[in-house]
Amino acid sequence: SPSKDFLAVKMIQCVQIMLYLSVLVAFAACNAPPVPLDDIFIEKTFVPEQCVRAVKVGDYVRYHYIGTFPDGKKFDSSYDRGSTYNVFVGKKQLIEGMDKALVGMCVNERSLVKIPPHLAYGKRGYGDIIPADSILHFDVLLLDVWNPEDGVQIKTYHTPSICSRKVEVSDYIRYHYNGTLLDGTLFDSSHTRMRTYDTYVGIGWLIAGMDQGLLGMCVGERRIITMPPSLGYGENGDGSDIPGQASLVFDVILLDLHNPRDGIAVTNQMVPESCTRKSVSGDFVRYHYNGSLLDGTFFDSSYSRNRTYDTYVGKGYVIAGMDEGLIGVCVGEKRTITIPPHLGYGEEGTGSKIPGSAVLVFDIHIIDFHNPSDSTEITVSYKPEECERQTKKGDFVKYHYNASLMDGTSIDSTYNYGKTYNIVLGANQVVPGMEDGLMEMCVGEKRHLVIPPHLGYGERGVTDEVPGSAVLVFDVELVDMEEGLPEGYMFIWNDDVSPDLFAEMDKDKDEQVEPSEFTDYIMRQVNEGKGRLAPGFDPYRIIDNMFSNQDRNGDGKITEAEFKLKADESAAHDEL
Repeated sequence: SPSKDFLAVKMIQCVQIMLYLSVLVAFAACNAPPVPLDDIFIEKTFVPEQCVRAVKVGDYVRYHYIGTFPDGKKFDSSYDRGSTYNVFVGKKQLIEGMDKALVGMCVNERSLVKIPPHLAYGKRGYGDIIPADSILHFDVLLLDVWNPEDGVQIKTYHTPSICSRKVEVSDYIRYHYNGTLLDGTLFDSSHTRMRTYDTYVGIGWLIAGMDQGLLGMCVGERRIITMPPSLGYGENGDGSDIPGQASLVFDVILLDLHNPRDGIAVTNQMVPESCTRKSVSGDFVRYHYNGSLLDGTFFDSSYSRNRTYDTYVGKGYVIAGMDEGLIGVCVGEKRTITIPPHLGYGEEGTGSKIPGSAVLVFDIHIIDFHNPSDSTEITVSYKPEECERQTKKGDFVKYHYNASLMDGTSIDSTYNYGKTYNIVLGANQVVPGMEDGLMEMCVGEKRHLVIPPHLGYGERGVTDEVPGSAVLVFDVELVDMEEGLPEGYMFIWNDDVSPDLFAEMDKDKDEQVEPSEFTDYIMRQVNEGKGRLAPGFDPYRIIDNMFSNQDRNGDGKITEAEFKLKADESAAHDEL
């Protein structure tokens, strides 16, 4: 049997023979005459992932190309001219082979096209550039395709869940866009300028395709608008970034729309069940709000400042739309007020937060309102059947109360302390509105008081307790009362006045009354029921004041010459 070494040698010889034969075949192929092309040959060197549209006969195309001979020698190039080649396909405006090769191509597709002479320039060639019977190679990149029958094409890729209104002719809109050619080349963007494009629609302020493509959009909608050059910038382009005969693609998001005829719109009203009064022009209103643009962009909120916005309405203190939107509201009401720019901040906006020509949306909550002409509103909720006497100025009254704001926010309550609040009516010990509300009241009576801020705590309020310009609500119950003295008196006699009054005071008989003698005497008369001090005040302070009024020369003593009863005074004093 053959040895292993013998077999290995034979194997090597076979491999050498095969290599020699392959070299001979390759040499023969290289030196053989070329096989003539019967038809065009297309090699696709790049195919885009998506082909939205393929070229058809009759379409107009824009493409770049490099033309070479089979040996690689270049005879022409659109790149060298800095301009695409633009032509109708299938209309005999091209050599026949190119007419065939372009059909079916997609935008951004790149192909190597080989065209035989009879589908190119044939036996005539083309001047000194292309010899007769030349095979031509074209490296083609398709950039654009459209048809004279094309209109605006719209593809909506985001629709908001709520669309209360759509763009109509003569509306004014604000939108962002990216503008590209059909091959994706960006030529403009409002985003890069960080400012919306603002315009009227349907009245010729825009290119025709955009005028059509924006109609019917909702705020927040996103759509792609594709238009042929006849509805864009036509044969000449825009002179810089948009070439002639270019299809345009706009990726648009609508942010805002209104019409110059618009008024304010009030929606989402939540009116409380009880509404005894609605705001009118001239009222002072306290309200909270969230302010946003029509696309939902937030620009301001009273909640973030933890303070209501306080203003007169109907007087021009706020923008016209808000002035109108705050009329006819109830305390506790919530509503959404949509304000067109001509009733808001107009074409200029406010600078950083509110752009020009922006529609504004305010979600408001009415906390309270009043009118400068308001008085204390008194509602009797309970009155006892028997009422011997009613409160008046000077009376010492004891009462319970629950205090709150108009929106129900609790301020204070005497019930929390387990004791009444005690005051002298007419002594400026409480706000004027409470003074009014406690007058002519019976013991056991209950009242509901609504006090406007000018009779309450005014514009300043009470720090951390009562907001400025707040309307106050008190539910009061009169528990007890002590009759006061006649106006101007701090002490009165219950019995006839002693004719020896000064002598009775002058206990040490030195013909002058010391402060201690005066105090002891008055307190004794009170304790024995012969006299009465004004209730609700410190008795010793009253007596000190009485002594000071009798001490005419201020030497700390009262002489008989100085001493006078009130009935003997020519000017009123609060003593005796």
